[in-house]
Amino acid sequence: MSQTTHATPNDQAINPKLEPSWKKQLAAEFGQPYFADLKKFLLEEKQKGETVYPPGPMIFNAFNATPFDAVKVVILGQDPYHGPGQAHGLCFSVQTGVKPPPSLVNMYKEMRADVGFEIPTHGNLQKWTEQGILLLNSCLTVRDGQPGSHHGKGWERFTNAAVQRLNEAKKGIVFLLWGKPAQEKGSIIDSSRHHVLTAAHPSPFSADRGFYGCRHFSRTNQFLKQQGLAPIDWQL
Repeated sequence: MSQTTHATPNDQAINPKLEPSWKKQLAAEFGQPYFADLKKFLLEEKQKGETVYPPGPMIFNAFNATPFDAVKVVILGQDPYHGPGQAHGLCFSVQTGVKPPPSLVNMYKEMRADVGFEIPTHGNLQKWTEQGILLLNSCLTVRDGQPGSHHGKGWERFTNAAVQRLNEAKKGIVFLLWGKPAQEKGSIIDSSRHHVLTAAHPSPFSADRGFYGCRHFSRTNQFLKQQGLAPIDWQL
């Protein structure tokens, strides 16, 4: 495994270094009172010695990996994986060398059925970001072993702002909303301007209640091709 497995929030979490096009879009958020409260919360986590994922330099990876102007598909997750070495700032993705978690395994199964995807041995989805896919969690940090532990601290408002900017400034983005938390962001998206696909979450608890068979991967490519855009090569 190439990355450290334990981390606490560092200065890059508190004073984020964002890719220029995203920094322009989100600059106003960093001056808002809610973001000051979020920074205070993260500093308190650090002071208490809590282990927080992903490591500080990776918290904003989704934005840094997929510039605002390049986004053509958005996959919305919930919060980062809460185990050592897993999260690296891209929803559903894990660092190379880490066993793919169950939700990602179920995504692979659906892709195999939908687009003939060959299931890889790793769970790193970085290649998708290079094709214009924003892999965005609703909440960008989590405490070790405690899923949902950073909900309601301000991240949701920040990521709502990111979705709102995309909604207003661009057209024809394909949004993949899996599960209730992701679908709640659907209220921000103008479905007359964008393509919104919804399904159950790929978690083992819900995948067989509407995720399997959703064919979102082939449908995404159909929407992209209708706009004259290159389809996604899902193969990793």
